Amino acid sequence: MTDAPQSTPVPTSPDGSPAPGPRNTAHWRQRVSEEFGSIRRDLEALVRIPSISNPAFDQADVRATAEAVAALLTDAGLPEVEILTATGPDGRPGAPAVVARRPAAPGRPTVVLYAHHDVQPTGDPAAWDTPPFEPTERDGRLYGRGAADDKAGIVAHVGALRVLGDALGIGVTVFVEGEEEIGSPTFTSFLHTYQDKLAADVFVVADSANWRVGVPALTTSLRGLVDAEVEVAVLSHAVHSGFFGGPVLDALTVLARLIATLHDEAGDVAVEGLVVGPDPTVDYDEADLRADAAVLDGVHLSGSGPLTARLWTRPALSVIGIDATSVAEASNTLAPRATAKLSLRIAPGQDPALAMAALRRHLESHAPFGARVTVRDGEAGKPYQAPADSVAMRAARAAFAEAWGVPPVDIGVGGSIPFIADLVDLFPQAAVLVTGVEDPDSRAHGANESVHLGELEKVVLAEVLLLVQLAEG
Repeated sequence: MTDAPQSTPVPTSPDGSPAPGPRNTAHWRQRVSEEFGSIRRDLEALVRIPSISNPAFDQADVRATAEAVAALLTDAGLPEVEILTATGPDGRPGAPAVVARRPAAPGRPTVVLYAHHDVQPTGDPAAWDTPPFEPTERDGRLYGRGAADDKAGIVAHVGALRVLGDALGIGVTVFVEGEEEIGSPTFTSFLHTYQDKLAADVFVVADSANWRVGVPALTTSLRGLVDAEVEVAVLSHAVHSGFFGGPVLDALTVLARLIATLHDEAGDVAVEGLVVGPDPTVDYDEADLRADAAVLDGVHLSGSGPLTARLWTRPALSVIGIDATSVAEASNTLAPRATAKLSLRIAPGQDPALAMAALRRHLESHAPFGARVTVRDGEAGKPYQAPADSVAMRAARAAFAEAWGVPPVDIGVGGSIPFIADLVDLFPQAAVLVTGVEDPDSRAHGANESVHLGELEKVVLAEVLLLVQLAEG
């Protein structure tokens, strides 16, 4: 990404003067440095557990990671450590989550530190340079599935608490979820079931990214998510392509024509009724984006306007899967039906139900050649927009500036963390800070995922300084 823009403000107090940084920064920097070897070892041990929450994989590994996290938090000095589950809307128990607490003294604030211990599937093993569950260091980065997303977030919390020890002057609850990578299906139920244990003045969600290596960020907006399956049917059954091809188009061709209506000639989403937010005040250098996203030479970027707007404050619509006859099984027949899965990222301020309705209207009204179109609703998640300023936000900016030596950039994220809206709904008086350990080269969810170890050390320091600052008020 580009350098931190000159317009990024230095943290200030309400009277306009520079905000005081956390005290004893040099002391805490030294303590983090002393502990970082053990923090790294803890991360490596967690990465070795293949805690893939997708139900197609062994869920005993998810339980094993929960138990490992519980042991780390006990070792960090938290007196109340539990592994808990909640029942989802379908009546099934959710994945194990860890809730560890050190209650606040009377009159003192409480902070919840969030991360998740489940990970994505690894995909094709051949795409990895080293085994995905064997942590490996190369050029200052630690590679492995979950090394960045989000086991680094876990050890950042554990490391900060270990460094602070008895100097922690506030109440703290660590909440480490076990099903974030499958959409947190029991998250809302979990919040309601354990509301008393999770009540707090500030939530720190360590599941986002920084602007680039050397420049921290606070995530102030997140797009929401709507997905759906659209099926196109043209025949009651498959027929010979030589006998009937010509006047009858196969379902996959018709589906492709329907998909093509979802974007205009520039590549902007063409579905009417979707919210478009204001352009961000910072932008993303095109060369950096092309490198970070591994765009092939000669491929043009789609859409119009600033890149950060296209990534953060405007809808994005992708085809993420197709069910149709495979090439290996193809015969000279016209496919009677084909299905695509669509993923629609929605801008802050968009109601997911209204976005789904708009997508459905578009698909049903653009059926090519009168084909039968069936739309099936999928997952929905709310977007998030943080308040422009708060006491907690000022404390975070000061802590980040101290840890990195440069002020943080306020960023949006094109991805979704739908449960943040649930936190805001249930705890409306609490401040939510979205932070993270990733950087543009972390490749979360992809092959060769990694965390920059130098950045992870700064993240731990920043969290220490933030907790100190919150304790000082």
